[in-house]
Amino acid sequence: MKTEIKSKKKTFDAVKFMREQRDRMSADMADMTTEQRLAYLSQKPAANKKGKTKKNTQNTQNTQNTQKMNGADAVIQSLIKEDVDLIFGYPGGAIMPVYDSLYHFQEQLNHILTRHEQGAIHAAQGYARTSGKPGVVLATSGPGATNLITGLADAMIDSTPLICITGQVSSHLLGTDAFQETDVIGISTPVTKWNFQVTDAAEIPEILAKAFYIATSGRPGPVLIDITKDAQFEGLDFSYQKCTGFRSYVPCFKVKDEAIQQAAELINKAKKPYIVYGQGVILSGAEKELIKFVDKSGIPAAWTIMGVSAMDTNHPLNVGMLGMHGNYGPNVLTNECDVLIAIGMRFDDRVTGNLSRYATQAKVIHIEIDPAEVNKNVPAQVALIGDAKAVLKKITPLINKKKHPKWVAKFNKCAAIEKEKIINKELHPTKPGLTMGEVIRLVNEQTNGNAVIVTDVGQHQMVACRYAKFTQSKSNITSGGLGTMGFALPAAMGAKMGAPDRTVVAVIGDGGFQMTLQELATIHQTKCNIKIIILNNEFLGMVRQWQQLFFHKRYSSTQMTNPNFVQIAKGFFIEGKSVSKRENLASAIEEMFKHDGAYLLEVKVEKEHNVFPMIPTGCGVDEIRLE
Repeated sequence: MKTEIKSKKKTFDAVKFMREQRDRMSADMADMTTEQRLAYLSQKPAANKKGKTKKNTQNTQNTQNTQKMNGADAVIQSLIKEDVDLIFGYPGGAIMPVYDSLYHFQEQLNHILTRHEQGAIHAAQGYARTSGKPGVVLATSGPGATNLITGLADAMIDSTPLICITGQVSSHLLGTDAFQETDVIGISTPVTKWNFQVTDAAEIPEILAKAFYIATSGRPGPVLIDITKDAQFEGLDFSYQKCTGFRSYVPCFKVKDEAIQQAAELINKAKKPYIVYGQGVILSGAEKELIKFVDKSGIPAAWTIMGVSAMDTNHPLNVGMLGMHGNYGPNVLTNECDVLIAIGMRFDDRVTGNLSRYATQAKVIHIEIDPAEVNKNVPAQVALIGDAKAVLKKITPLINKKKHPKWVAKFNKCAAIEKEKIINKELHPTKPGLTMGEVIRLVNEQTNGNAVIVTDVGQHQMVACRYAKFTQSKSNITSGGLGTMGFALPAAMGAKMGAPDRTVVAVIGDGGFQMTLQELATIHQTKCNIKIIILNNEFLGMVRQWQQLFFHKRYSSTQMTNPNFVQIAKGFFIEGKSVSKRENLASAIEEMFKHDGAYLLEVKVEKEHNVFPMIPTGCGVDEIRLE
């Protein structure tokens, strides 16, 4: 039994003071070099006036109304306190008490029963990406928990906030290889921002409050909370405090004014400055700030596939897509710029190609919330570690209003070359076979760039990212860093639930569709109005392309004998149509969008059509191939 000791005479807490000072010093030294840290530590501490310490800032928001309940009820009540109204999941033995509690709160919490735990977590990802709220997932122990791992890894690398709650066998059975026991904490540690196993019901409110804070603050990511079955049954005195901070976790650093000034000076002196931006802009809500920065500086800007839609794709200084199958100019001219300004992107290998030949001539300014990403791949002359929105607000007033007509003209020249060699043939083909590009063009015409486009992984993903038009943010949902086939169908369902007033189109290859097609049942059950386009080339297209170009057309295990996709859709009570001729394509797409409810359109595209441009593995970005 804990005994609370109070002293009215106590005016100074030495332990509390020590912790405050330690946290302050850690934040101050975050961006310092070794020499700067030594100089900092050698300084004498400044005494507060009258020798008094400042009061600690409030780290919790009290919503205390103590109630007696069991652990399962505490889980549900905690979710309600965090304003959760939608959960994706799949019940099982070890999580059954939570589901029993959920039964009594169906009006407050809508639970979506997916047909597989991987479907649940991808749906939660789609929901998080369009709504801006964390996705919540429930799963049972053992295979239920392990089926979440791919989605956790996907969310981790793509910075998607998720709260995954898994059931676990009772505490006394841990380590006994009990039925459906798995060390989910050990398994999930590399693919979560934080995880925790609860064995005491009294811990549930605090741990879930921390989970939401960690998942959504700083660089977002997935969190997994594993709760033993006995903790779900155990009683507790419930009270909930939303977490707003705690020791040892600094989600975002305050950018240094000196670094801002240094970056502004480099930008103002630059003759060929270049902006490359990623999802960090969207996650920080910095879309308006980015446009103000671009418009004032006159600097051309290119995007990663996770960053597209942060700017209107028709903006005159939006020069296109970076990376392996990106646009010609944005890749080639990376190796000609004199100042490279990276905003909310992490310089992954699909963007940089051969690192030894990537922008070696440029001074790099890296705006990034996660210190671990700075200098990881590309050295930065100036590191602006902080929230993209806050950094852009600070630096934009210091930027000279400029135009760079000669430099922008180079991008336009490259765009004209790419249009003649690739784009016109892809969007307006004259050959008999249908192209993926013309399908995306017709979708653009129907949606006017206002739809949410959700893509799977493969050739269709690259084509959709290249040619889809976007007029508003949070419109391109895809698996970027992990490249998870099977992502699109459940993610599109979740995206629609996160943005119910928007048109959601899932663009999927025939291979990826067959990995999670069971979620058609969930789509039907929930009356989820999404439009599904299968671009069927009867191949694992991207792998086949590489086999053609680099393995002498040895098509090893990439040709597919597919089922009747339309018949499958109808088996799930979803209308559909198949198209193989150009004269029927436009009307079929129009019919799909006019249909009230979910609809599946299969488009049989050319079997051995390749996606260009392309940067082969091991090549630099300026070695991009147009054919």
